[in-house]
Amino acid sequence: MQKIKTLIFDFGDVFINLDKQGAQQNALDLFSLETFEDDMLATNIQYEIGKISTSEFIKFYKSRFPNLSETNIIDAWNYIIKDFPEYRLNFIKDLAQKKEFKLILLSNTNTMHINFIKENVSFYQDFKNCFDTFYLSQEIHLRKPNATIFEFVLNENDLISNECLFIDDTKDNTATAEQLGFHVWNINETKEDVINLFEIKKDLF
Repeated sequence: MQKIKTLIFDFGDVFINLDKQGAQQNALDLFSLETFEDDMLATNIQYEIGKISTSEFIKFYKSRFPNLSETNIIDAWNYIIKDFPEYRLNFIKDLAQKKEFKLILLSNTNTMHINFIKENVSFYQDFKNCFDTFYLSQEIHLRKPNATIFEFVLNENDLISNECLFIDDTKDNTATAEQLGFHVWNINETKEDVINLFEIKKDLF
């Protein structure tokens, strides 16, 4: 069997807990909508890949919903972010100290979410320091599940896909990675925890 040399982790619902459904419903209620409209979804993606700034993002939503304040919009956007259990920090710190694997973080995120996390998670910098490379979508202008982001990670780090294990809670993301030859763990955040990686995926190690 090909030995796993690199572990590539998603951030949300792998390390930090998210409330995706709650955040979606909260935003729809705020906007008095049944579903998100195409231009809103497109704007969110543009923000996630750093093609528009935070001020441009907020300006778009204020123009669509003039009754809302900037604070309303920011609070709704950050509603998704919940707690970051410290035992998961200890798990990645232990991995980093052992130096058995190259550790990479690969996250679809955005400036507001990262700033919110920096302000509310006291150990964010300690967490970031555990990784050999820390990729945020808005900084590299690429996002999952597009194949280009995985090819970027392989090329930038001189990796071979079948020597990598990619851990993500979103099926579309792990499906693309698997097509490119990565080993994957499509983690079910309601039943599984990243700290049990070596037990759940023991066939790979």
